[in-house]
Formats: sequence, C-alpha cells, structure tokens
Amino acid sequence: MIKIQGIIGAIIMAIGGMCPLVRVPILGNWNYFQVDQTLAITFYVLVVIGLIGAFKEKAGIVRFAGWAVIALVVLSLAGIQFKTMDAFGFLHFKKLVSFAAGLVKFKWGWFVILAGATVMITVRKTKLVGSEQISLDKVNLNR
Repeated sequence: MIKIQGIIGAIIMAIGGMCPLVRVPILGNWNYFQVDQTLAITFYVLVVIGLIGAFKEKAGIVRFAGWAVIALVVLSLAGIQFKTMDAFGFLHFKKLVSFAAGLVKFKWGWFVILAGATVMITVRKTKLVGSEQISLDKVNLNR
C-alpha cells in the first residue's frame, strides 16, 4: 500500500509542477520552471525522494517528501507575492503598485501539487501481526 500510494502522490505532484501556477499579464501562464528554476529543481528532487521512499516502502521518507513539498509551496507562494510587489516598486504610487501586483494571479496547478502532497503525507506503515503483514486499511472488522 505504501508503494502504490507513494507513487500515485509523486506522479500527481510531478504533473502539478507542469500545470499553470501563475498567470502573468502579457507573458501568459507559468509553470514551476518558469516561476523559478531553483525552486523547480528542489521541487522535483523532493518528488524523486518521495518515489524512492515509495519503491523502498519507507513510509517516513514518503511523508517527509510530502511535508517538504507543502513547505516549499508555502515558501514559493510567499516568494511570488513579495517578488511581484518588488517588481513594481519603481512605481511611485502605492495604489498603482497594488494594482499592478494584483494583475499576477495564482492558477489551479497549486491545488494539484497540494493534492499529491496530501496523498503522500497520509501514507501509513503496515502492521506486522503474527507471521503475515496486515495493512491497517484492510483489517476486516466484520465478524
């Protein structure tokens, strides 16, 4: 179960990184690589770490990758907000700066990334009972 859930979460996150994340006027939609290459490389390294954890069936590594991606998303959103405010800092009127920064819009790709991270942070270890492995999800309570 760790393997399947971790792989699905990593694939969803990788797809989310290629989806539109920011809408910049005139320039169009940007994905993670167009927003910032360093953040994009860090993001995809975390996706690969999550995949490695999934293939090795290490729930802790998969959950770590999920939480690290959530932290990176928060950092990215804050960075984009500050960068847009700073990019229009040459304008001398506060209302004009706010208007120009407001033209940069966040898109739906962030939700795809967060959905994949949520799948990864909900991975659970399997529990050993006797000589066989029983997943905590598949315990039959009907007797």
